[in-house]
Amino acid sequence: MVKKSAKPARSATPLPNAIKDSAHEIWLAGLAAFSKAQHEGGKVFEALVQEGLTIQRKTQAAAEEKVSTATQKMNSMASEIGARATGQWDKLESIFEDRVARALKGLGVPTAREVDALAARLAALEKAASPRSARSAAAKKTPARKRPTARKTS
Repeated sequence: MVKKSAKPARSATPLPNAIKDSAHEIWLAGLAAFSKAQHEGGKVFEALVQEGLTIQRKTQAAAEEKVSTATQKMNSMASEIGARATGQWDKLESIFEDRVARALKGLGVPTAREVDALAARLAALEKAASPRSARSAAAKKTPARKRPTARKTS
């Protein structure tokens, strides 16, 4: 069986008084903190605003630096990709030109080099033939001399 301890009636009253006193002290401390916050709240608020501005500036500077770095990297990558693409286009163009040249050769179409060589040979032939043509043209323009013919005597 549980036995109840019998306490004198006097000992019961100090505990509620202690709780009441403690609660009153907490109330007074809260009231003092509220009053202090009201008086110094403006100063604290301004200090917090200034600290916020400082943090914002630092964050913004860091963000701008990151954006600048990222922009440089992107530009570098774009240049590299452009160079690769140009190289690939050049390679593709070369393959296309080779195939077209083979197809034209298969059809018997002369290449540009062959046409140039033929033109050079033609020019050389014209140059070689021009002194002969000049002589023959001069000969045609000058009337031929008549030989004296034997006269018939009757």
